[in-house]
Amino acid sequence: MSRVVTFGEIMLRLAPNGYYRFFQDDQLQATFGGGEANVAVSLANFGIDSVYVTKLPDHAIGQGAVDSLRRFGVDTSHIVRGGDRIGIYYLEKGASQRGSVCIYDRAHSAIQEASAGDFDWDEIFAGADWFHFTGITPALGDNLVNICLEACKAAKAKGIKISCDLNYRGKLWTREQAREAMTKLCEYVDVCISNEEDAKDVFGIEAAGSDITGGRLNTEGYKSVAKQLADRFGFEKVAITLRTSISANDNDWQGMLYDGENCCFSKQYHLHIVDRVGGGDSFGGGLIYALLNNYTSQDAIEFAVAASALKHSIEGDFNRVSVAEVAKLAGGDASGRVQR
Repeated sequence: MSRVVTFGEIMLRLAPNGYYRFFQDDQLQATFGGGEANVAVSLANFGIDSVYVTKLPDHAIGQGAVDSLRRFGVDTSHIVRGGDRIGIYYLEKGASQRGSVCIYDRAHSAIQEASAGDFDWDEIFAGADWFHFTGITPALGDNLVNICLEACKAAKAKGIKISCDLNYRGKLWTREQAREAMTKLCEYVDVCISNEEDAKDVFGIEAAGSDITGGRLNTEGYKSVAKQLADRFGFEKVAITLRTSISANDNDWQGMLYDGENCCFSKQYHLHIVDRVGGGDSFGGGLIYALLNNYTSQDAIEFAVAASALKHSIEGDFNRVSVAEVAKLAGGDASGRVQR
């Protein structure tokens, strides 16, 4: 069985019920999620030996985050306990022409104040085949940039494949900070995952002829984006998700995988969204699974996009689907008919 290690911040998610606005009623739903944790859960659901690494406070809320991962079979034995608080994010789901709102309260979280000495990467990577992180983690501070760099160096020394989702978050750092840090980290990355905005925000690489806000994406332009990324950093593969946002509830969803020679595009799905948070992470989890299982480039991008399409139908950050369900959709059964 393949073994995948992911590293990042898991947060407490607080959200009003349904499509209520903040404090429209007096309840908030409490769940957990975070980029790399979401990938770890996806992979565990697919039967991969999935390891999640972070730092969490040693109190009931920190334990709740650990338990949320254990419930899916994620290996939490390398989670470091310490610090005073877990990061929080508040989510107000959008509807129709009203967009979703995400408010972070993650300053001074346990992982944000972690030090390099908290993590023994040689031990963590024992028996591992793959390491995954996102651009959100180094955005938490210079110490996290250095910890990610140490992790990448240790993984590379062991011949472990490394994937990174650029995941630019303007609320966490500037484009200039992101470019400086991610340029260093991407030297170690084998598989780069991006979306229609990240490559532009982080590296200034833009798809010609696209208007993201206006809902127009030029697929030919993204071939150029993928090739430029691969040429600059030597990536073996570049995956790009392509989202056309018709409204907060309705998106068209597609993906592209560049393997150094060919660009493969998936079929496009029209999504009626239940919860879009974690959609990109479920794409990453699907892609890692497919590549570990030696799928062709076309089959890999079909599996990743199908996994992500299904996630958009599920409440919460975590993607609660099986390989069989993803394969069914990737194979062409998108009817949504009742299974009896």
